[in-house]
Amino acid sequence: QVQLVESGVGLVQPGGSLSLSCTASGTIIFLTSDMTWYRQAPGKGREWVAQIFVGSVSKYADSVKGRFTISRDNAKNTMYLQMNSLKPEDTAVYYCNLKPLGAVSTYWGRGTQVTVSS
Repeated sequence: QVQLVESGVGLVQPGGSLSLSCTASGTIIFLTSDMTWYRQAPGKGREWVAQIFVGSVSKYADSVKGRFTISRDNAKNTMYLQMNSLKPEDTAVYYCNLKPLGAVSTYWGRGTQVTVSS
């Protein structure tokens, strides 16, 4: 059984910063898993935000490029998302996703709320 737990829920003012983390536990080899952050704003579908692959190559959605930084610490089975210059449109529930290399199934966290408001 694989579990993903996000942390970093918060309320921040526009222009502020917030850091999220996602820790994996259970029968999983974190080192050989691709990790992704998604988000879902109220009334909208789930949106791909950033992804970090085995080997730490990363990609970003255009909407967050230059403001968000994804990283991973394989020794701690943890992925991070540093969010800077936050905007009200970044308000959403943020989910982490883990996909083991070569696997069909992926795993999801329960999500953590980020609210950007003055």
